[in-house]
Amino acid sequence: MELVVEVEDVDAVTKAALRRIADDPELPDEERTHAEAAVTEDTAEALAYLVDPFDLVGEVPGVELQQASWSSERISYDPDSPDWDLDEDDGEDDEEEDGIG
Repeated sequence: MELVVEVEDVDAVTKAALRRIADDPELPDEERTHAEAAVTEDTAEALAYLVDPFDLVGEVPGVELQQASWSSERISYDPDSPDWDLDEDDGEDDEEEDGIG
């Protein structure tokens, strides 16, 4: 499963993540410094501090989250482009699972 999120205000996301880090009384100073640097440099890291993937799917029947990861890249999103047909399977994952490719 992939989730595509458009961040309209990078500064707002970063500031919210920094507030969450600052408000965490259990975070050691060394980890706090590392976390502040990470969320300042990468919007995906900032979003990861604000959104818990287990909260997103934890109550969904039949779903058990095994692993979650975050990454980001800048893209030009055009919802009318055939490249963004979200109903179309690109087949790459299927080929890898079948041992093809």
